[in-house]
Amino acid sequence: MQRLCVFSGSSPGRHPDYLRAAERLGGELAERGIGLVYGGASVGLMGALADAALAGGGEAVGVIPQALVDREVAHPGLSELHVVGSMHERKARMSELADGFVALPGGMGTLEELFEVYTWTQLGLLSKPLGLLDVRGYYAGLAAFLDHAVDERFVSAEHRTLLVVEDDPAALLAAFEQWRPPARSKWIDRSET
Repeated sequence: MQRLCVFSGSSPGRHPDYLRAAERLGGELAERGIGLVYGGASVGLMGALADAALAGGGEAVGVIPQALVDREVAHPGLSELHVVGSMHERKARMSELADGFVALPGGMGTLEELFEVYTWTQLGLLSKPLGLLDVRGYYAGLAAFLDHAVDERFVSAEHRTLLVVEDDPAALLAAFEQWRPPARSKWIDRSET
């Protein structure tokens, strides 16, 4: 893995553990020689993640729409900053630049980015590891919902395993080393209930 795309909040969140987790992930990436690809902002978990990667001697590549540059949230000290025209272009460019994806805690944008690459992977459009860094149980409800979706046969068990969930950055990256896409070719269950 050369580069990892991390989706995360532009807010630091309510608890300092969120910020610490972003810093730990950024440091872990730098230590392993894995470049960071992220949304390019200087604020919240995004900024802390990039600052930690850079402080550890790592690479931090940002991808940000011009509209957010205009709002002065772009990180000024990145290894590279790609300015794009739209959020759609942002997600496509981040996907092109990365060999895997992680979601730190975040809001609607983080969830939307996560589920878009999850869907692309389910459909076979991507074959890259995808995970959640579940800080303070932030994603426990989401993981439980996905398990419920499997039980209700809207998500296959094979597709559920595409999303790795860990609470420690090193454990998540170690799981990515073992990640393999499922060999399943059928993705719609048409059988009777």
